[in-house]
Amino acid sequence: MSLSKRLRAFGVAAAAVLTAGAVMAVAPTGAQATGDHGKKPTVVLVHGAFADSGGWNDVTRKLQRDGYPVVAAANPLRGVAHDAAQLKAKLQQIDGPIILVGHSYGGMVISSAATGNPNIKALVYIAAFTPDKGESAFQLASKFEGSTLPETLRPVPLPDGDADLYVDQKLFRQQFAADVASRDAALMAASQRPVTASALNEGGGEPAWRTIRSYHLIAEADKTIPAKLQHFGADRAHGVKQRENGASHAVFVSRAKTTAEFIERAARETA
Repeated sequence: MSLSKRLRAFGVAAAAVLTAGAVMAVAPTGAQATGDHGKKPTVVLVHGAFADSGGWNDVTRKLQRDGYPVVAAANPLRGVAHDAAQLKAKLQQIDGPIILVGHSYGGMVISSAATGNPNIKALVYIAAFTPDKGESAFQLASKFEGSTLPETLRPVPLPDGDADLYVDQKLFRQQFAADVASRDAALMAASQRPVTASALNEGGGEPAWRTIRSYHLIAEADKTIPAKLQHFGADRAHGVKQRENGASHAVFVSRAKTTAEFIERAARETA
């Protein structure tokens, strides 16, 4: 078959799929897709800046082994409102109860995305920002001393006048993942996804932690979001706290089993 005929055949097939989608409900993500997870909520994991969804791999394995459906969502890192809107759309396709988890800047996103969704039973913040309405990541980070992140950032100017921010690979481990094996931290540094400067300066929306129970895993040796700030957010939200002494900002990688167990605790206690 010639290339032109193959392309036409592909177009016909694509049109058929789109037409069918207009008539039939698209099979959604997570628990709704199979309908057999029943009693356990879907856990949605949201990564933060300078990471990607693959960082949740060990947490995901533990949760899946224990019978939880898991979605490790891709976070665009383009802006709080933009990222929250994308996550909100994803959440609306999941049937049944949800445990929504955010790491770092992911806490900014889940706080806005969860508002108004009755299926979300708990918010879990893993070394994360817990913003009030209008508070930005940079604004929160300046509340307490201890973050050494600014001096490790390397901006890449963008055509629209914004900038993508990366952590200098040579400084990544000491800044982000001090308790992660050096070879794994090197991979994380190489595959990090940038966040825009405007995203870190953008205020959060109406915070869902005002109406949804929250859980906070505190990384006590965090050099990116100081532990004092993590405690501040947890206390303001009247959330459940668990301290991890010696844990870096990448606690979800270095202590994946503990992180998964903490998420499962939130699932049990809000069932």
